[in-house]
Amino acid sequence: MLAAAEVLASISYHPLVHIKIGPLSISPHGLGIAIGFLLGAQLMLPAARKRGISDDDVYALLTRAAIGAIVGARVAYVINHISDYSSIVDVFKVWQGGISLLGGFIGAILLALPEMRKRGLSFWKVMDAAAPGMALGVFVGRIGDLIVADHLGKQTSFFLGYKCPKLGVQTASPCIPGQIVHQTALYDFIFVTFLLAFLLYLRKKERYDGFLITVFGAWYGIERIIEDFLREDKRYIGLTGSQITSVIVVALCLWHLAFVRRTPRWGRWDQGESEPPPEELEEPPTMAAPPEREE
Repeated sequence: MLAAAEVLASISYHPLVHIKIGPLSISPHGLGIAIGFLLGAQLMLPAARKRGISDDDVYALLTRAAIGAIVGARVAYVINHISDYSSIVDVFKVWQGGISLLGGFIGAILLALPEMRKRGLSFWKVMDAAAPGMALGVFVGRIGDLIVADHLGKQTSFFLGYKCPKLGVQTASPCIPGQIVHQTALYDFIFVTFLLAFLLYLRKKERYDGFLITVFGAWYGIERIIEDFLREDKRYIGLTGSQITSVIVVALCLWHLAFVRRTPRWGRWDQGESEPPPEELEEPPTMAAPPEREE
């Protein structure tokens, strides 16, 4: 068993950081993100239709979500690594790398939010339809990370560790030749595979609006809290920026799943915000008593 672990721990491969097509240089990392977004959108469409959300509504939301994801991913990374930038100009050099997955999620939701309200859509129905697609997007995106050897972490003897290639072979993350390190993108890929399967199973049964996205938030947040302990990244009070964000999200999601267990009143723009739905009225309406007859 020990010998097998040593063999597995020594497995390595040469990353493909850039694909050259004539004068063009394409990053498998960026390609994975783009393909993941498109496949996630396709998975969202039939789920949205079942919730009464048209394809035109979904496309309008996805257009804004794509822009918000790009901006949010960059802004979150810059905030977490602000000391790395000597001028405001460096902040806009996106081609040099530096994005945050959680920041992308937040940016996508924030930019799509006004459009949901404008179109009279339920925030919770939209997000439940999107939850499995979000997991699929991460799944595909992590394949791109693995191809370029990104998100390499601390040194380890773990059998799933990645052995850094010889000097001269480029990797997306810094890697000392011959050193074995945690490949956190691989761990995320494995965990999110189970998350995707679980969400697809859960959506077969009718549940309250907001349930699927809450499960996604709790599960993926716990993932990131665990994985980021293995990463080499900037830390505040011992935690990365992603961990701090995840702790807040996980706490809110677990509280909601354990104690609230129903759709929040906020964000139900398909029903209007002034009146709660019938099932949440404190007292059922009663019929007026018939007038008494006079003898």
